[in-house]
Amino acid sequence: MAMVFVNKAVLMQYVHSMTLLTLQQIATALLIHFGQVLGMSKRKDFSWITAKKLLPVSIFYNANVGFALASLKGVNIPMYIAIKRITPLAVLVSGCIRGKGKPPTQVTLSVVCTAAGVLIAALGDFSFDLYGYCMALTSVFFQTMYLVLVEKSGAEDGLSSVDLMFYNSILSLPFLFFLIIATGEFPHSLAVLSAKTASLSFTVILVVSLVMGIVLNFTMFWCTIVNSALTTTIVGVLKGVGSTTLGFVMLGGVEVHALNVTGLVINTFGGVWYSYAKYKQKKRTTRKTEPDVESHAHK
Repeated sequence: MAMVFVNKAVLMQYVHSMTLLTLQQIATALLIHFGQVLGMSKRKDFSWITAKKLLPVSIFYNANVGFALASLKGVNIPMYIAIKRITPLAVLVSGCIRGKGKPPTQVTLSVVCTAAGVLIAALGDFSFDLYGYCMALTSVFFQTMYLVLVEKSGAEDGLSSVDLMFYNSILSLPFLFFLIIATGEFPHSLAVLSAKTASLSFTVILVVSLVMGIVLNFTMFWCTIVNSALTTTIVGVLKGVGSTTLGFVMLGGVEVHALNVTGLVINTFGGVWYSYAKYKQKKRTTRKTEPDVESHAHK
């Protein structure tokens, strides 16, 4: 829950979101590498076969996070969380297109309720930012593609949290370096970063962001592997409720409108309903269910 606020705080002072994501991935790779050298962590030897298998997953993962970070520059936190909850709708549509059959009625209704809440909330959003909304919706698309690829490739099979993080970081860096150069962020972003780090408060927030990014990814994968994607999803919904509430008062607060609040309440209710419906579905059957869409959502 804190990660969203920390990233928002950094981006309020440093707008180069792709450079921030690149720094997070570099920090992750270096920490895991030196952790192994010092005997503090263990991971499997690097395999090009595994890397090739995980490459598409890594590309969509980083596209999802990159667009999510970009959206935080223009979208307030409650609306950001609400828009990200549209992902179940995209996953359901994708499943129908791929011939996975009709989902349970409660799952469908909860997803529609979540999406309707976003539309209502957007109508009452005084701080409406078209660019930010487009970035958030694009992030939803890439998150959906990421989940579909994970499901199809079985990317997590036999890999620990540390393995997944290391492969993801290494595979991400060429893609991210290309993006920061192609978008013109580099090298200007490094000059701005160097100037910003003269401020102790910014440096502290930046370091906290890098460390928390690593901790979040590790615990997210660990929770999913040790427990289940469903467990991670339910915890994610509780996180979303807390983040939405705090988002109204932290980092400058949000100008409140009745439509905006009503939409967010409907959206949050839909998210809780979705988790309950998936829990009931899990209890009714032992077969593999649809991927739980918030189990990999981290920003």
